[in-house]
Amino acid sequence: MTPPYALDIQGLRITLPGTTRRVLDGVDLTVAAGETVALVGESGSGKTLTSRSALSLLPPGALTEGTVAVAGDDVLTMSAARVRALRTGTVAMIFQDPRAAINPLRRIGDFLTESSVLTRTMSRPAATARATELLGAVGVDDSALGKYPGQLSGGMLQRVMIAASLMGDPALLLADEPTTALDVTTQAEVVALLRRLQQRFGTGLLFVTHDLGLAAALSDRVYVMYAGRIVESSPAHDLFAHPRHPYTAALLASTPRLDAPAGRLPAIDGPPPDLRTEVSGCLFAPRCPLATEVCDQREPEPRPVPDRPGHQAACHHSDRLGRRAADV
Repeated sequence: MTPPYALDIQGLRITLPGTTRRVLDGVDLTVAAGETVALVGESGSGKTLTSRSALSLLPPGALTEGTVAVAGDDVLTMSAARVRALRTGTVAMIFQDPRAAINPLRRIGDFLTESSVLTRTMSRPAATARATELLGAVGVDDSALGKYPGQLSGGMLQRVMIAASLMGDPALLLADEPTTALDVTTQAEVVALLRRLQQRFGTGLLFVTHDLGLAAALSDRVYVMYAGRIVESSPAHDLFAHPRHPYTAALLASTPRLDAPAGRLPAIDGPPPDLRTEVSGCLFAPRCPLATEVCDQREPEPRPVPDRPGHQAACHHSDRLGRRAADV
């Protein structure tokens, strides 16, 4: 029997009070055990909300449809007690800003051990030994256990956050843009660290980012999100070499590269669609250089890309993009 995915999201739709259009609209996404999956897109596309749904961390008044299964169990139908148990063991999250996620008045040792001790999954000596082991794994000296967050740099605090996320041996690790506030050198160290730890512990990793370079370096598969919908998904190497959605191609074209021609980087014209406005057809059509009348009339469904195993794109003109990707 095939074991369940670490994360299996099917048909996820979320509507918030005061919005006309769904914030998430039919999201399908999977993360296998031991697999690294990147979720990329512009700010406001729904990446963080998608990842937080695996912890049932949804805004007040959110209306949901579909399923969000973690290790085979649907989070959206769980009782509050089961959700609390899920958050202390099965799934963990590395938040974007470690200084906002760690109580500045508590020592690092208390931060790392208190959840395990309070839930009685470990004794205090065992939790301290586990915290010491994980700090060593992320390259932090155990002297940090007695320090306060203000005594550590941003890079060290993010390493502490990674250690904290592994305290319960989670089946699924959610990383919500964990390198955004870090310098380039520290970013590279954190990415390498995540790869080593993910391979060591066999944890499924969902890496949320707007940085395509990081996604390419870290992930096995990539989902591209636009305005609450998955517009393209593919093995990482194929998506970056052969994008089949105009939005993906535009994101890649706007990414700085050493071999890029001189001059300004290309930009995507126009803003994303307003959640207060109902939109028919393809949501990207007003910003798309390939848009035709059919794009305004009919929403494209994800469909397999010929001769590209595991590659899907929700575009009426993905075949044209295959021939003209360099012009987009």
